[in-house]
This record gives sequence, C-alpha cells and structure tokens, in this order.
Amino acid sequence: MLKITFHGHSSVQLGTEEKSLIIDPFLRGNELAVTKPEDIKTDAVLLTHAHMDHILDAEPIAKANHAKVVAIVELATYMSWKGLDTIGMNMGGTVDLGFAQAKMIQAFHTSGIVLEEEQRIMYAGLPAGYIINIGGKTILHAGDTSLFGDMKMIGDRHDIDVALLPIGGHFTMGPEDALQAAEWFNAKLTIPVHYDTFPIIRQDAERFVQQLAEKGLEGCVLAPGQSLTL
Repeated sequence: MLKITFHGHSSVQLGTEEKSLIIDPFLRGNELAVTKPEDIKTDAVLLTHAHMDHILDAEPIAKANHAKVVAIVELATYMSWKGLDTIGMNMGGTVDLGFAQAKMIQAFHTSGIVLEEEQRIMYAGLPAGYIINIGGKTILHAGDTSLFGDMKMIGDRHDIDVALLPIGGHFTMGPEDALQAAEWFNAKLTIPVHYDTFPIIRQDAERFVQQLAEKGLEGCVLAPGQSLTL
C-alpha cells in the first residue's frame, strides 16, 4: 500500500504503513495549504531545488522528525550548515533510504538561495526531479521544469505508476507542455502540481485532467490535504 498526500504547491508526501517521505515542503508560505509543518510526521525530506517555495519548511520538519534531508550536494551542504542530517547526491545517482530508493533525474529550471540582506544569490546546485521506488510503486516527481526531450527516454526506461507534473506556467511548463510530458512519461496516473499557489500560476487543473483523458491518459486532481491510496 502506498498513500500519496498532496500538501499544495509541489509538496507531496509518500507513505507506506510504517514510513514516509515528503518532497519540497512549503506550507507556511502557502495560503492554500491546510497542514502545518508541526503536523508533518516523516522519515525523510527530499528537495528538488533551492527556491524558497520548495525548501521553506524543510528545516523545521527535518529537525522535529530527526529526518534525513536528501538534495543535490550543494543544497545538502547548505542544509547541513543548519544542523540537519543530510545526504548529498547528484544527477543519475540513487539514494537508498531503506524503505524507499530515490534516483535523481534532471530538470530544466534554476536553483539558488536569495540572500536579501546581502543582495546576492547563492548558488545551490542544479535543479532536479526524482524517481522514487516506495511501497512497490514507482513515483516520478518532475520538480520545477520546462519540457525537454529526454522525458521520453525516462518514460521508456521506467515503468512509472504516478507522475507528479508542474502545470502552472510562467516559472515551469504550463498545461500544454505538461500534456506532452505526460505522454512521454507514460505513467499510469498523472497528478498536476505547482499551480494556483500564486495568481501568476493559476490554472484549471480539472481541464488538464480532461485533456489527459482525451489522449487516453488517466489523471487525478488532489486538493491540498487530500490523499489517494494505491
């Protein structure tokens, strides 16, 4: 059994009966989120990149749960400076968490930490996505990304049960490109993420799922706080 819980924006929690991991926790800064950081119980925190709308609640959640933080090596190093137990990795590598295995895949985006007081941006490695094997299922979290041709290769090489794809546009691919990505990944189920959090990324997720169906693909919209079980 695998439980998938959408916490809003790109934050998704994957859990078996005994263990769980959370990806890109962003709760305090998301008005649509219905869960607070202190409500999260997890064994690992996976980060796709360093933008604040993906790492804001990583520190409090990791510290409260004594959870490992998995990220690309530069971001993992930054998180270790905050006293967190980190696992740094890089593209193509796989981390074995015991209850789950996470392979890092590429994403086309940017990644940096804005230091407002110093008026500079700190390099934080490359942005990424993950292919996660957990609870007998294969879950792809694309991270923040545009459309790129190797998505088809990734889909051809992996039997993906669920693909979590950004559809918000402006900062990531929008619905049209996400439809193509869904075709290439060819997952059994596609769930849209990274939309509606801010006015500039408002999208019609239900329409996106309808368009998936028109292409013979299954999709599902989850509201913040909503779960499904595979």
